[in-house]
Amino acid sequence: MAASGNCHKVRMVLDRLGLSYRWHEIDVLHGATRTAGFLAMNPNGRVPVLGLGDGNFLWESNAILCYLAEGSDLWPSEPLARARVLQWMFFEQYSHEPCIAVARFIRAFLKQPEHARLPELTRQGHAALSVMEQHLGGAEFFVGARLTLADLSLYAYTHRADEGGFDLDRYAAVRAWLARCAREPGVSAMPRADAASDATP
Repeated sequence: MAASGNCHKVRMVLDRLGLSYRWHEIDVLHGATRTAGFLAMNPNGRVPVLGLGDGNFLWESNAILCYLAEGSDLWPSEPLARARVLQWMFFEQYSHEPCIAVARFIRAFLKQPEHARLPELTRQGHAALSVMEQHLGGAEFFVGARLTLADLSLYAYTHRADEGGFDLDRYAAVRAWLARCAREPGVSAMPRADAASDATP
């Protein structure tokens, strides 16, 4: 789904590495991930799913990123650096995406700005952004001096955080990092909610 950050980060890795692929847009809101055919590829019924062309399918966005990036500079070979990348990717899935992406979905796609969950999602989202701001105050990228999977994983929903009601003006280091990422080959903007017909977090 083009407007899903979890799908968009896979697209960015594919584009960054110059890998050829076919993109199949899935209509999640109308049950396309609950069909027998889709569940055969991913029994968890979520996007993205990577078809490997040999009958194998890989799901969970960050697992897909690690598979695609093997042997590239996006995925360090040195053990501590690789563990640091994983550290930030786990942070993205457990502390960042569950609040920033969900707040975006509620506000921008469900059009429910008074939803009861939003105050707590907003609080948690700013806590995650503050962790990022603190780290980026002394670093150009999340791990080392170059773009890695950690950056692409966090870039996807952060650069559309405003659609979830998050004002990034208070996060100067995050904004500078977003600008650095945007200048990197393969890094692209995800469609905004008002330009997308369907999306889920």
